[in-house]
Amino acid sequence: MASIHKEFIVDATPEQVWAVLADFGAVHERLAPGFVTDTRLDADTRTVTFADGTIVAERLVDLDPPSRRVAYSVVGGHLHPAHHHASMQALPAENGRTRFVWHTDVLPEALAAQMAEAVEQGSTVIHRALETAASADR
Repeated sequence: MASIHKEFIVDATPEQVWAVLADFGAVHERLAPGFVTDTRLDADTRTVTFADGTIVAERLVDLDPPSRRVAYSVVGGHLHPAHHHASMQALPAENGRTRFVWHTDVLPEALAAQMAEAVEQGSTVIHRALETAASADR
């Protein structure tokens, strides 16, 4: 199994970041606009369309407000992992900022490079979107 781990510091409070993360059906509008072009929510599963045309169905595994953590799993669409589990978490950092943690486990390992590239690109967009949203709140 491959594990992909990405962390970065966001110039926003954990509460501000959590407000975006908790909005599971609005990835294309709030968390990763441009990287994700559309999100459709049906019960506990969102269908996510990425800018490159890739479509995945992601089932919500856990939405944990006290921990400011969302966990999800790819369950369909263009990718067919044997196993996928990802989580994103907003943790307190120095000076009221947030340590954003994104962790993904995936099988088969052949999907790891593609997933790691998506996490890297997505992280850049997410970082910018979270800081932009936080500065609009000030």
